Amino acid sequence: MKKLLLFPLSLFVLACGSAQQAKQNDYSRANVNKYMNTITAADLKKHLYIVASDEMEGRDTGTPGQKKAGKYLISQYEANDISFPTGADSFYQTVPSEFMARPFSPKLNDSENIWAFIKGTEKPDEILVISAHYDHVGMKNGQVYNGADDDGSGTVALLEIAQAFMAAKKDGYAPKRSILFLHVTGEEHGLHGSRYYSENPLFPIENTIADLNIDMIGRRDNEHTANGNYVYIIGSDRLSTDLHTINETANKKYTNLELDYTYNDRNDPNQFYFRSDHYNFAKKGIPIIFYFNGVHADYHKPTDTPDKIEYDILAKRAQLAFVTAWELANRENRPVVDKDGK
Repeated sequence: MKKLLLFPLSLFVLACGSAQQAKQNDYSRANVNKYMNTITAADLKKHLYIVASDEMEGRDTGTPGQKKAGKYLISQYEANDISFPTGADSFYQTVPSEFMARPFSPKLNDSENIWAFIKGTEKPDEILVISAHYDHVGMKNGQVYNGADDDGSGTVALLEIAQAFMAAKKDGYAPKRSILFLHVTGEEHGLHGSRYYSENPLFPIENTIADLNIDMIGRRDNEHTANGNYVYIIGSDRLSTDLHTINETANKKYTNLELDYTYNDRNDPNQFYFRSDHYNFAKKGIPIIFYFNGVHADYHKPTDTPDKIEYDILAKRAQLAFVTAWELANRENRPVVDKDGK
């Protein structure tokens, strides 16, 4: 009798397993809006009031304040059951002081990139990087330069995007490709952290399919005072027509932001394409998007504080980065590099 009962039970277990696997592989069933909407203004505000608090002393590269901010980021990944990457032994990638040395610049202390990781189910060796710098300019004459927008906004957006992907994973929709959430250091002193990662990658750099870089997405600039429903898109078409199209399609389907390409003009005098961490990936031939709100009166001033962030706008821009990342992580093919980046 026991053997007769065990055989149907084993078939039942196998059937359940097959059904679960089918669910995991059928991404058309995933409610992307559900996961996108876990990125909320309230959560972003909670995180940013900590990351950009006076307690963090402006998060200058290698300082105790920056390290304290880094510990907070790690605590949030741990709270969401998101670990450090496969092949690493901690959440830290040390960036040595010597690597960041520049002539006629102050000596920086050793610092760290912080990384977290969700492993892909079908193409785990293909890596999507989502990046933001968590350093700022520290303190000057006793005043804290909080850096709420630059780049506290991108920093907390990464936390929320990672949480959204983890929520999907817990529902059976882990990404097909692996995702590396990369908080880089030393941006304000010369894009040092992203340069260090691109030259010392944990995974072969050729396996990186794209970098979505988020640097200042919590405010509006003087060109958009009447309507904050926009984001500047820089670099999306420099290396890959695919990537440009993926971002535009995701926006039309989910977020309906005005995508402003003003600063993507090769002749724009600001040359923002070369001024944030995505550029160290683009130099390696990796397609990139730089999400940006433009500069404002509080840029690099002690008045860049969390109370001035427009959290509903911050949430919507972070949601666009998430849905674009969702498509990149789960589509059949990685974006084709069909341009030279110039």
